[in-house]
Amino acid sequence: MKGRFAPSPTGRMHLGNVYSALLAWLSVRSQAGQFVLRIEDIDQQRSKKTYAELIENDLHWLGLDWDEKYVQSERFHLYEEQLHKLEAGGHTYPCYCTRADIMATQAPHESDGRVVHTECQRLNDFRLHRLNDNRTIRSTRLVVPNKDVTFTDMHYGEQSVNLERQCGDFIVRRGDGAWAYQFAVVVDDALMGITEVVRGRDLLLSVPQQQYLHGLLGFTPPSFCHLPLLCNESGQRLSKRDKSLDMEYIRSTFAPEEVIGILAFHAGLTESPEAIKAKDLIPLFSWDKVPYDNIVVCGSCIFPKGIVSHRNK
Repeated sequence: MKGRFAPSPTGRMHLGNVYSALLAWLSVRSQAGQFVLRIEDIDQQRSKKTYAELIENDLHWLGLDWDEKYVQSERFHLYEEQLHKLEAGGHTYPCYCTRADIMATQAPHESDGRVVHTECQRLNDFRLHRLNDNRTIRSTRLVVPNKDVTFTDMHYGEQSVNLERQCGDFIVRRGDGAWAYQFAVVVDDALMGITEVVRGRDLLLSVPQQQYLHGLLGFTPPSFCHLPLLCNESGQRLSKRDKSLDMEYIRSTFAPEEVIGILAFHAGLTESPEAIKAKDLIPLFSWDKVPYDNIVVCGSCIFPKGIVSHRNK
């Protein structure tokens, strides 16, 4: 089997990113599989090479290794090839709308609720020629049917979503040429031979779109396993804006074994948040132990009361 961790180099990793990376890594290593690191830098305006280097450095510091590494910005020609297949099959159409277009290169989250309705699919040839002659920027949308897609998540069980109501016809390529998240990850997972995707539950509703794309392109979709989110005290998922929980602060305050230990505790793998190396968790790993509810953490309570950092001894 083969799994992956696919961070975006748009900022320093935070504790939630590390949590996802650790569980994805443990799932792969417990099955003697291959682990892929994929740098998802299709958002060229926000992605920085410095952050990509920091991601690799932070993962090494935590004791998480990988067998293969890929960078999305080096794979645009592969996306072109797969888009041509969709176009040849009549599955796409040009769209001149701008609503939500700018968000398409970013991974969507379940709270976004973005459903785009467009009239572009029904434009007649004369109108299309006029728009093209005026050099209006256009994106490429995928036609989705009004049908329910049912899938079984390895952690949250059976899910059923109506594609048309949940997302509408979604963008596979933006008007400025940037590749959309949903399209790029499907092509990458398929061509890299990924068989298991482990990630936060905020991406659970992306599965129907991705499975539908896999089918259109003739690929077999991977298994999906979604995780409870690490949230701040307000109940919002951690983001790169939460500086008190990013890797810069964590590395200046804690030893790597302490970070792994608290995450293992929150994941239900250990009975107490004691320091432990990532490799020592492999025989302890089981999806049956991982909780279902989101986990609240904050800068002052990364470690429960009484746990003292080695850095401060």
